[in-house]
Amino acid sequence: MTSTIIQVNNLSKQYHIGAQERLNRTFREAVVDTFKAPVRNFRNLKRLTKFEEKQQQDTIWALKDVSFKVQSGDVVGIIGRNGAGKSTLLKILSRITEPTSGEIKLYGRVSSLLEVGTGFHPELTGRENIYLNGTILGMRKQEIDRKFDEIVAFSEIEKFLDTPVKRYSSGMYVRLAFAVAAHLEPEILLVDEVLAVGDAAFQKKCLGKMGDVAKEGRTVLFVSHNMAAVQSLCARSLLIESGKLKYDGSTESTVSYYRETSSSLSNLPIKDRSDRKGEGPLRFTKVTFESKKMEPLQEWPCGKGGFVILHYESNETTDVRNADLGFSVASTTGQQLFQCFTRLSPNWQKTIPPNGNIRCYIESLNIKPGIYFLNLYAETGSQTSDWIQEAAQLIVGENDFFGSGKLPEHGSFMLIPQQWNIG
Repeated sequence: MTSTIIQVNNLSKQYHIGAQERLNRTFREAVVDTFKAPVRNFRNLKRLTKFEEKQQQDTIWALKDVSFKVQSGDVVGIIGRNGAGKSTLLKILSRITEPTSGEIKLYGRVSSLLEVGTGFHPELTGRENIYLNGTILGMRKQEIDRKFDEIVAFSEIEKFLDTPVKRYSSGMYVRLAFAVAAHLEPEILLVDEVLAVGDAAFQKKCLGKMGDVAKEGRTVLFVSHNMAAVQSLCARSLLIESGKLKYDGSTESTVSYYRETSSSLSNLPIKDRSDRKGEGPLRFTKVTFESKKMEPLQEWPCGKGGFVILHYESNETTDVRNADLGFSVASTTGQQLFQCFTRLSPNWQKTIPPNGNIRCYIESLNIKPGIYFLNLYAETGSQTSDWIQEAAQLIVGENDFFGSGKLPEHGSFMLIPQQWNIG
């Protein structure tokens, strides 16, 4: 018989834009502040009306009145666009941040893998962080010893085990972080889409491990943009939209509902998209497609060549330096098919005008007819400048790719030129 292991009641989280919490006051500062408080409060009361409207404008609700229950042993997907509140929810469940209102009840040990940099002490070695995390989970040294070799073998970073983790690459960090989170036997495992940092082989390994964890009767909450991964792992999924729980049901129905709303979102002008990430000078404004003859393409015939044109603007008055831009193409289930990035081009100069467009020529678009999404990404130096999931639709049309009048009806999305002969 299953029992509730996670209970979330009317959970809300409000952030004050630009506000910083001041910590570690001295005893003297605390005493002085206590005596100043009555006078300050009187003055603030007089100013309250004037500032009330501004304060409302300077706040944002990352989560608003979210409620749900998770049963022990369930594997639940959490999906939604960038900025929807998914990561905030996991941070509250991980006790990294406190809610503004509402409550959560957790009936078990929680291990979490959130963004790179969370949970490890940068000055400690990989070995020391394994024991630190186990201790935080309430495990005895003997229990951690028993799991230690498994963790090291899974992470594949034995060579760097006694190196401070601040010297790890993001990929190495994620390998060790996931190995620790999954092997230290928590009752609840929270995984954010940080797995996207690792290589494809390691991502597959991690998904397999999460499946094993679920079979052992432990509970998993999995945040991802990869709908194929969510569908393969999770029977139930939650859709978070603008901080609210928009849909809660079977993964199949949740993903279907999400796709319907995402499709309409990708038709919005890119300038109006508020769910983008990045703080750099570059911003995408539009995506257009052209044939080899530079004629506009509304539908791109499969197997034909053409241009993907990324239009952008910046807040710079001179050329933007150290710029890299690109896109990935994904199926409607979130499965990434291929990437095109300037950094992959040996002739890319990394300096572009402050406003304009860049053109990517594709010799042959070898994917099956259908609807696909373009995810856009721009960086300046090592800073994410703009990142938009499902920014535009790519409609691939019918074409006699093989010269046989036929196309594959099932299976993968890719079309590969081929010839068959006997002997």
